Amino acid sequence: MKNNIGPIFLKVALVIFVTVLILLLILPGFLNQNQRTLIDPTTQYGEETTKARVIAINEQGTVTLGNVEQIYQVLDIKVLSGEYAENIYRIDYGRQQVLAGNYPLKTGDTIYVSIGVRPDTGETRAFFTDFDRTQPILILFLVFLFFSILISGWKGVRSAVGIAFSMLMIVFYIIPGILAGKDPVFVSIVGAFLFLAISQYLVYGWTLKTHAAVTGILLSLIITGLLSVIFINFTKLTGFGDENVLFLAQMTQDINMRGLLLAGMLIGSLGVLDDLVISQASAVFELHAANPALSRRFLYKRAMNIGKDHVAATVNTLVLAYAGASLPMLLLFTISNQNPAVLINLSYIAEEIVRTLVGSIGLFLSVPITTALATFIAVNHAKVPWITKYFGPDNQWNEMGHHH
Repeated sequence: MKNNIGPIFLKVALVIFVTVLILLLILPGFLNQNQRTLIDPTTQYGEETTKARVIAINEQGTVTLGNVEQIYQVLDIKVLSGEYAENIYRIDYGRQQVLAGNYPLKTGDTIYVSIGVRPDTGETRAFFTDFDRTQPILILFLVFLFFSILISGWKGVRSAVGIAFSMLMIVFYIIPGILAGKDPVFVSIVGAFLFLAISQYLVYGWTLKTHAAVTGILLSLIITGLLSVIFINFTKLTGFGDENVLFLAQMTQDINMRGLLLAGMLIGSLGVLDDLVISQASAVFELHAANPALSRRFLYKRAMNIGKDHVAATVNTLVLAYAGASLPMLLLFTISNQNPAVLINLSYIAEEIVRTLVGSIGLFLSVPITTALATFIAVNHAKVPWITKYFGPDNQWNEMGHHH
């Protein structure tokens, strides 16, 4: 065991290095999104949103806007990047609009500001946009990484690398592909399958169990995509239910909004699909390892008993996740006393209903599909010795000698 400590530490160090390297590739993509130019088509008033640092607090007090008493500050800020870098502006924070929270700024704080030139006067002005949350988000990610490695060990490290790769695929393949006018459905299915498949192999290795899970994911993705196409057309959804889509439509005419809705449905169900499929494949191979004498029929039946419980809990999780994300909207509709029949026919409500139901149907179908694939492979792979040679052992536990 002691002789293995060196190689293990070397592998962990290598994977952590790769993770940091991938993060360094990802972060500039995210940070550059904050330095964008927004154009109002009616006024041609360009605004650059960029990072700035508070260098002085000139005035501070409280003010009442409507029925809300809140702090206000008059600040001098120095722009850190973009066209207006190194320029100093004075901004009024808290006297012109109701703040979402009473968070006073301090000298040295970094914030995001919008800077633009008024078309009528030619004056350049800056306005507070939002707080710079990069550091706390990175700290939270490091805490997540720490507990992932602490609890899951080597698999946790590889899982973090898989997450980083998934983000790379989304930021540098799926989003640019959709913005370039490519079919959102095709781009999303290809991108989703690639990052899920690679993540599976990173975490679980080149094993028959992983092959069964990846094949189950691909078939489930295709079925979910077909169901989405059918029911988006059947319910006459346009993809314009979300107000963000309306803003997007004003900025570009190259995106198929119905396809974007379908792509969102696919990506939204991926995380749960990933969990369900790999758990089901693992259950099959562990049951087979515990009792190799089980016939294919009984192995499938016992694995499906596990899958039924899992899918019931998973669908409940999916519905609650959508309900939680839509809670402000649900409260708004409750206050408005709208007729329920009217509510469910509103496009943004109908989109969430179709998204939840189609995703749930895809999850339901993924269980028997993956169970059947995994059962067939688990029972029959020993009959064909070359399968193990080229496609790996049935799972990593057997490879490591934990089962005898």
